[in-house]
Amino acid sequence: MLGVFLIGAALFAFSTLLGASLRTRLLLLAGLWAFVVLVHLTLPDGAPLRLATGGNARPWIVLAAVAALIWAYRAGLSVLRRRAERRTGPAMPSDAPPPQTQTQTQTQAQAQAQAQAQTQSQPQPQTPPFSDAELNRYARHVMLREVGGPGQKALKQARVLVIGAGGLGSPALLYLAAAGVGTIGVIDDDSVDSSNLQRQVIHTDARIGLPKVFSAQQQMQALNPFITVRPYHRRLTEDNATALFLDYDLILDGTDNFDTRYLVNRAAVATGKPLIAAAITQWEGQISLYHPAAGAPCYQCVFPQRPAPGLVPSCAEAGVIAPLPGVLGTMMALEAIKHITGAGETLRNALVIFDGLYGETRRLAVSRRTDCPVCASDT
Repeated sequence: MLGVFLIGAALFAFSTLLGASLRTRLLLLAGLWAFVVLVHLTLPDGAPLRLATGGNARPWIVLAAVAALIWAYRAGLSVLRRRAERRTGPAMPSDAPPPQTQTQTQTQAQAQAQAQAQTQSQPQPQTPPFSDAELNRYARHVMLREVGGPGQKALKQARVLVIGAGGLGSPALLYLAAAGVGTIGVIDDDSVDSSNLQRQVIHTDARIGLPKVFSAQQQMQALNPFITVRPYHRRLTEDNATALFLDYDLILDGTDNFDTRYLVNRAAVATGKPLIAAAITQWEGQISLYHPAAGAPCYQCVFPQRPAPGLVPSCAEAGVIAPLPGVLGTMMALEAIKHITGAGETLRNALVIFDGLYGETRRLAVSRRTDCPVCASDT
């Protein structure tokens, strides 16, 4: 087999020296491959020529299959690149004026200045929405009919705020970053503790003691350097919530107490922002998309009163199985991507309850309440 590879390399090099096109060189290699396969298919076992070329046709067929896969992958990238360029329009070249020389007359200088002014008044070339590296990174999204180039562009232009960088926030932040959401804000006033690492997968042992928002920022930007992460190391309050929400398109609430959840809901309703909220305890979790401005209920429509003390204990009080926040946090990211791209059907007007202990999922219809103290005035 080594001899065949040497012959192929020699053919490729010799044809290159003769100035042959890449297509011609590849055809020569394909002809050599076809000759070798024909030898194995026609000559009997043990023939010297068969032994000299590997003794079996299977390795050559596998080699051709690998080459075909590589070619198909590169062709697919080219198709995606052309599709993205068609969506955004081709770049418009502008001609630069000729350079001036010391021997130019005054009339020539005036003509040159006019040409420059006309050039400057022409539309400037459009910058493609994605670099080649981004197209390669998001190729699996662009292939999806429900997302495609426009959906990926919408993700890049989106601004999503995640409240809490803990159990729910960790997977949500990682998948939003991986999916290419252009601007991601994360607010949390806590620092990484060793007890977090059982379920808060965005943090590491080396970052114990670091504020969670900065730990999350490091991990997200290491995962995807093409996004912008805005960390807010502070507590969300009535004073700062509204101003903060106005700077984002979508809010994700991964907090673990009812006071903050009701606060987030009030601010989301006041600013007209859609809210994806989830909650977990022990083996169970629930998630929904709340958006009164689009006809869906708000969080307080579905949960008008906080549960009695002790009825819904926190994770610190009752414990939580490690993968559960991963399940619900990933669902939050999925719902966010669907909302941004318009793909499928979101959880607006629906509440999904997941029972990890018994592997059951229930979907309940929910609706606005006319007597809701938060969103009834918007009806």
